[in-house]
Amino acid sequence: MRVRRGARALLLDGGSLVLLRRTVPGRPVYWTTPGGKIEPTDASPEAALRRELDEELGAMAGPVRQVFACAEQSPELHRLNTFYVCRLVAMDLSRRHGPEFDDPANGRYDVDRVPCTPDALGALRLVPEMLSAYLRDHAGDLPGLVPGGQDAGREGRGMAEA
Repeated sequence: MRVRRGARALLLDGGSLVLLRRTVPGRPVYWTTPGGKIEPTDASPEAALRRELDEELGAMAGPVRQVFACAEQSPELHRLNTFYVCRLVAMDLSRRHGPEFDDPANGRYDVDRVPCTPDALGALRLVPEMLSAYLRDHAGDLPGLVPGGQDAGREGRGMAEA
């Protein structure tokens, strides 16, 4: 069985969580957090997270803090995802790049900002499912868990979107 380790962001922008709405042919629409596989060339899980934020969102985040980890197992693959809370510093969707955007069969990666509340997040089909349970219990806690406090990263943020 293959093991895939991933680093994913609970990326806060003001009172919202930045999510990817995934539209994949043959699957119901779902939402997920930005992030992905930790590559052997990544210096650390945090470096992988920052690389993924740049690839998927053209984004930079402030300081990060690990807050949640979960495992999913299928017959072919065991996924170990670690989630980090952080604040969005800058995002320019015109800078998005990476292998996920090269093949149209991968579907769409639309950016959504969803209020960081249990009700708003509970209305979405979030993947992985354990993330839904975590956010149902802890969505309101996330702003206080960001290193540097609740207001960190709010000043001087440049937001350009394509």
